[in-house]
Amino acid sequence: DTRALWGETTILEGYGATECAPVIAVNLPWASRDGTVGRLVPGIEAALEPVEGIATGGRLRIKGPNVMKGYLFADRPGELIPPKDGWHDTGDIVAIDADGFIAIQGRAKRFAKLGGEMVSLAAVETMAASLWGDANHVALTLADRAKGEQIMLVTDKPQADREALLKHARAQGFPELWVPRTVLVVANIPILASGKVDFVATQELAAKMRPML
Repeated sequence: DTRALWGETTILEGYGATECAPVIAVNLPWASRDGTVGRLVPGIEAALEPVEGIATGGRLRIKGPNVMKGYLFADRPGELIPPKDGWHDTGDIVAIDADGFIAIQGRAKRFAKLGGEMVSLAAVETMAASLWGDANHVALTLADRAKGEQIMLVTDKPQADREALLKHARAQGFPELWVPRTVLVVANIPILASGKVDFVATQELAAKMRPML
């Protein structure tokens, strides 16, 4: 939709973090690849920490002159806590191809572990949006006695249900593992003052409503 709106305008995605001043990687007019945030800017090193259940990629750590000196914590006033060995843990799961282009797969804390496999909650939300594009969706995890975790989709799409999503997943080639165990329809998804999803409030709402599903 964004590309259609801006017509011939070239959109170049990049990636950064406040702790990294803030640019980490960027696509350039002469060196870009769709679906990625580009390549590391000069002088930065990257390391991928293996994550159980993630076959391609890992948890991204960054080292370089752009990385902050450290954090200040309220319980340790006046003490600067530097990144371990100079490496900043971004908390993001990424894949880096042979040419150095970085593809973001999601936040490490926004993955569900189902039967030994890791599923991106962002990917589940994207799948739901491809079926119900006129609604808002939040995928989250709940405890499950059999598999440890299960995925629930919270959506403001009236009459949304799991069967419709399962049928869509099969038709479009999405893994069935991505299909949430339950779908919770709400009038409004909790939003922060910043306009972003309030994941804490949404998680609390899901836990409260779960026994009624």
